[in-house]
Amino acid sequence: MSELRPETRAVHLPRPPLNGSVPITTPIYQTSGFVFDDPAVFADGMGRPDGAFVYGRLTNPTVRTLEEAVSGLEGGVGALATSSGMAAINTVLLALVGQGDHVIAQRALYGGTATMLTELRERFGVSVTYVPEDDPEAVRAAVRPETRLLYLETIANPMTQVADLPAMCAAATEAGVTTVVDNTFASPVLCRPIEHGADIVIHSTTKYLSGHTDVVGGVAVFASEETYRKVWRFSVDLGPTPDPFAAWLTLRGIQTLHLRMERHCDNARLLATRLAAHPAVAAVHWPGLASHPSHETATRLLPAFGGVFAFDLTGGRAAGERFMSALKLALLAPSLGGVETLILHPATTSHRALSAGELARHGIGEGTVRVAAGIEHPEDLWADFEQALRTS
Repeated sequence: MSELRPETRAVHLPRPPLNGSVPITTPIYQTSGFVFDDPAVFADGMGRPDGAFVYGRLTNPTVRTLEEAVSGLEGGVGALATSSGMAAINTVLLALVGQGDHVIAQRALYGGTATMLTELRERFGVSVTYVPEDDPEAVRAAVRPETRLLYLETIANPMTQVADLPAMCAAATEAGVTTVVDNTFASPVLCRPIEHGADIVIHSTTKYLSGHTDVVGGVAVFASEETYRKVWRFSVDLGPTPDPFAAWLTLRGIQTLHLRMERHCDNARLLATRLAAHPAVAAVHWPGLASHPSHETATRLLPAFGGVFAFDLTGGRAAGERFMSALKLALLAPSLGGVETLILHPATTSHRALSAGELARHGIGEGTVRVAAGIEHPEDLWADFEQALRTS
């Protein structure tokens, strides 16, 4: 390097090899590409997800470490990390569903997913049949020769219906249909859908996996090597790859996932139980309550009931708005799964693209408030909720 001019040397900085040691944490490989001595190795790396590192749009050492970590947690054969949860959802849908195909989906879905299914119908003639999340016979009745996917959510956003994964996945498998499960609300701590027969598991890693409200990302985990490679090949041209720093932040968060999930669930239990007994509250939607329609399914499938719930105040939307405005500790903000308790109004935020009729079919009222319990002390949270309830 000494014979090169300073301008060149400033670009080609030294790359010291490791001396046989291994770093305690995964390094951030903040590089767009990689240098090769062997053209054959270079070419081979372009064609498969587990080859040599070539270019950041294909993968990256930090990103691959994240993929391997989540795949291991979910029991998959491989994973594809993406730049957002919707990027993971759309990559899977666009890779596996084509013009004239048919999708079966549960009725209670995240608003972004529901909107994407509508886009597929309007743009490409993809028909969609909606079924209850716990009715395998409805799946069997809906199957057609052109059916490609069954789409489920372990715990639905925002009304927390719990899918009967063993029964629903079995019905899809009988028909040769691929089952995709969004496991974001449960995380691998509460559920691993591949163990119940799912073919693909999706997470918005923005939520519980990263856990600190400082990164946006997604991941799809695959039970089949063939499907994994098919979706990866499509993703290379679609370009949903996350940046290395986002992957590193998510890896950092995963290390405390089990500890955080325990507190999220405990705090949700305290808040949901006390709200259910409060005179200003008309209904609480959390599968840990015996009154919830998914309580039996949740009790059978999950070790705990999740950190998200929704509730309706007796005064409707006006009361809900007063309640949200009066909170001092809980924050009015999008997303969930971070250490802070967050609230939002689904009808005007996460599910704003749905019509009044579609909102009603999802069970979302004009006054429904969604709560994502954080990890604060539960009594501090309840004191905040209690004072806000006095305004509603």
